[in-house]
Amino acid sequence: MIAIVDYGMGNLRSVSKAFQSQGFDVVVTRNPKDIVNAQGLVLPGQGAFRDCMKNLKEYELMEPIEDFMNSGKPFFGICMGLQVLFEGSDEYSGVPGFGILKGKVVKFPDLKEERLKVPHMGWNEINIIKKVPILEGVPDKSWFYFVHSYYPEPEDDSVSVIKVNYGVEFTAAVQKDNIFACQFHPEKSSDLGLKMIRNFSALCGEKLRA
Repeated sequence: MIAIVDYGMGNLRSVSKAFQSQGFDVVVTRNPKDIVNAQGLVLPGQGAFRDCMKNLKEYELMEPIEDFMNSGKPFFGICMGLQVLFEGSDEYSGVPGFGILKGKVVKFPDLKEERLKVPHMGWNEINIIKKVPILEGVPDKSWFYFVHSYYPEPEDDSVSVIKVNYGVEFTAAVQKDNIFACQFHPEKSSDLGLKMIRNFSALCGEKLRA
């Protein structure tokens, strides 16, 4: 079973429906046992870094999520689920993230000269700089859907697997061991986003419903 973490905010319905549309069974949960025992874990999210971390702590989800990430089983972070893997965010200084990845989350600079708006909202071309299993069958220069005002700056750029240019070049997906996370929304990115969801499910050993 693939577990989708419910911490009281984020795009839970659209993520779960995307998995179900591809014929996979998922559970949306905040039960620590469900999280630790899952074959794969998805941490989606939208909103503010501080609120996300606050809810994860209040629901006592930090430890089970960390235990899962340390288990070696496939982990998939989406949008805020990527940002909280880092040590902190400029959105709220002094609020720590999981710190699984070294580095921080920063805000887009003023992009008025480039006539680009912040939040970065809409479709953007991705540059795949490292092929990983979850990107199998996803061509370089594909287009994915983004909604964000902040982006990660990894201390170790070797974890970056996708970069995107939106006024500035930024890391849009990372992988470290069993942990994959992306700033864009696969569940809102049409066929190629669903391809990523199928790839992740296969890594978890999940099979299509009969």
